[in-house]
Amino acid sequence: MEAIETIRQMSLRELAALGLSHVAYVKPVSVDGKTAYSIHAADGTEMAVMGDRDVAVTTIRVHNLEPLSVH
Repeated sequence: MEAIETIRQMSLRELAALGLSHVAYVKPVSVDGKTAYSIHAADGTEMAVMGDRDVAVTTIRVHNLEPLSVH
């Protein structure tokens, strides 16, 4: 219950940063008419674009982050 109260008292900035150093998102994008996969930090900052989803996921894991998909 204490954790819930802590989250309720977080500022918007603190809430936005929650998980920032733990997760990265993979999002399909179009590059020159072909499907590619962009890697984004938890705050939405694009960090890289890969031609293959599996390579994007592996890249995230190599950097000790948890990959999440955005559809």
